[in-house]
Amino acid sequence: LRLYEMFLGPLEQSKPWDTNGIDGVYRFLRRSWNLFYQNGQLDLSDESPTKDELKTLHKLIKKVTYDIEHFSFNTSISAFMICVNELTTMKCNNRQILNDFVICLAPFAPHISEELWQEALGKDGSVSDAKWPELNEEYLKEDAFPYAISFNGKARFTLEFPADASREEIEKAALGHPSSARWMDGKTPKKVIVVPKKIVNIVI
Repeated sequence: LRLYEMFLGPLEQSKPWDTNGIDGVYRFLRRSWNLFYQNGQLDLSDESPTKDELKTLHKLIKKVTYDIEHFSFNTSISAFMICVNELTTMKCNNRQILNDFVICLAPFAPHISEELWQEALGKDGSVSDAKWPELNEEYLKEDAFPYAISFNGKARFTLEFPADASREEIEKAALGHPSSARWMDGKTPKKVIVVPKKIVNIVI
């Protein structure tokens, strides 16, 4: 109920009361619980978290920290749902990741967070006394970006390039790609425009 009330919308606005919406936050809490338990059995990994897991967690830390400071609780709930979906897709059961996840969840869903904190993670004391996770922006940096490869302004296909790829490398790879030959039809490009991290437009 606490989660549902925050999920309805901005605190200062009037919201329609529809108890059907409680099902959505209930499913979210079940999915959060299932990150810790498989078939009713506690299943946590003590391995080092993956890069993708850390990225998902720190996106959540950044969003929830900002939202709490600005009383935007409804968008925090959305961020939690996205985070749990991503962690579920990764089949993440990493103790380090889930430790910080529960600390972030505690202000919104204190009862289930206490249960997970003490019973699943085996912690002493209350989760509300735990130190808030620190955001590390390094985990949020993109390693690669998709570029739309366009011919005379019309996107035809997409290529992915490392974040530190030079303009020359991107241009060379785009022109040399087998799909480009079809659209250039033997013609020599008049100009190649590279918009960093977004698009390559080949003018014929």
